[in-house]
Formats: sequence, structure tokens, C-alpha cells
Amino acid sequence: MHAGESQPASGEPGREEPPWLLPVVWHRADLVIWGAHGGAGATTLATWLQPAWDMGPARPAARPRYPARVAASRPLIIACRPTAWSARAVTTAVTAVTGTGSRVTVLAIVSDGWPEPPAATARFRLLEPHVQAIVRVPFVPGLRLADDPAGVALPRRAIRALDDIRAAVGRPRLIH
Repeated sequence: MHAGESQPASGEPGREEPPWLLPVVWHRADLVIWGAHGGAGATTLATWLQPAWDMGPARPAARPRYPARVAASRPLIIACRPTAWSARAVTTAVTAVTGTGSRVTVLAIVSDGWPEPPAATARFRLLEPHVQAIVRVPFVPGLRLADDPAGVALPRRAIRALDDIRAAVGRPRLIH
């Protein structure tokens, strides 16, 4: 985007807004993180992967082109939980993005502490050809007690998962 150009911020065809009306975080974010649904872990991932923009929960039926337009040339991460319902929601979100000719860089499956049911695993496998990488982010018990995810000490498995996301989006890994 060049200076002075307007960017579609609303996702509605024909509605353009000047760049100065868009949130500052949108301009400086390297990554765009979209939750496939509310409570998917997008805010936590955005906190851990700064600079990143948490787009909130997906609403592909209402605004199917929104995430692709906002992501533009930045990596798009879609977060979801390891449940059958979440797998259905993320399938809808991925379809909305890929249907506009854009791509999903990472599907981040953020654990809720329970085992992933076979129905969810099967649906996630079907999404593999439509996303660049699938990363499973392990459950971090400390998040249950924390006010701010940035202050939680991450277990090594969680750090590895974040490094896998960083590698998929072209950022350097933290652990070698």
C-alpha cells in the first residue's frame, strides 16, 4: 500500500477508508492473527508473537473478504481449538480466505488441555493442502491464573510451537 492510498477496512465492497482512519496497530503489525471463533487463542498468540494484530473472531459469512484484504502481503495466522466444532469453524474461515485467492500461512491449533477428538483431527488433515503450515500449540496451565499472557512462563513445548510459527512466517526462531 502506498502513502495516500485508501485501504478497504470494512471488508464491504466499495467501501474505502483512508489509512489514517485505520488503527495504528494495523500499520505496524507484521502478522495478522484471526480467531476461527471466539476464545480460539488469537489474543494470546498475538501477545506472544508481537508485533502482531489480533483481528478477533472470524465472521466469514458477514465479511468473507475482510481477512484477506487486511492481511494483504502479511502472513495470516488462523487460530482455533482442538475440538470438532472448532475444526468446522476453522474450515469455514480457511475457505473464506482461500476462496478470495489469498492464503493462510499458519493454522494454529491452540490446546485447551483435553485430547483432540478424532473428528477434529480428520478435519484438520483435510485442511493441510489449504494452509502453509499447521502448528499445534500445547496447553499452558499458567494461562488459567494469569491476567496477562505476556507474563506467563512458557514451557519448552510451547516455545517450540511458537518457533514453528515464526519459521512458517519467515521470522527467526528463538531456540536453536
